[in-house]
Amino acid sequence: MSVLPIVTYEDQILREKAKPVKNNSKELQKLIDDMFDTMYNADGVGLAAPQIGKAWRIFVADASPFYEEDENAPGPLVLINPAITLESDKTITIEEGCLSIPDIRGAVTRPENVVVEYKDRNLKKQKRNVNGPLARVIQHETDHLNGILFIDHLSYFKQKLLSAKLKALTEGANQVNYPVVAK
Repeated sequence: MSVLPIVTYEDQILREKAKPVKNNSKELQKLIDDMFDTMYNADGVGLAAPQIGKAWRIFVADASPFYEEDENAPGPLVLINPAITLESDKTITIEEGCLSIPDIRGAVTRPENVVVEYKDRNLKKQKRNVNGPLARVIQHETDHLNGILFIDHLSYFKQKLLSAKLKALTEGANQVNYPVVAK
């Protein structure tokens, strides 16, 4: 297993729609292991394949840090070819960040609950009704698979305020404690 470098903000792969995963393989299983290693090394709670340079519809998530010592914490998940099939009308606004956009955060409004259909690590179909922090992580990572970044949900004014920080990021000025590939 390996820690992989995470691509940053201006890399074009983050703006592409990822391609469905069709087959299980040793390469896929190694990628999943490497994605978990990379996510945990960067202290993240989710990581989509485009963030490590693979345009595949897969992400890993572990929202358990948000649940503290709750025995109902969801634990590590692999979601392959996820589709959010239902969103609640009730929304919640919470500050988000992203491993591909280090040191930048913004308040994003998302549905509080979602239903997601996906394939698990063994490519078996799954369906979950998800709420709370895990619902947010799933929506954030699914956005990555569709070429959408959390900053796209921010107001034009907030994006303008962040433009200097984003420019510094593209120039490699940010120091992070995990490997990145700056554009």
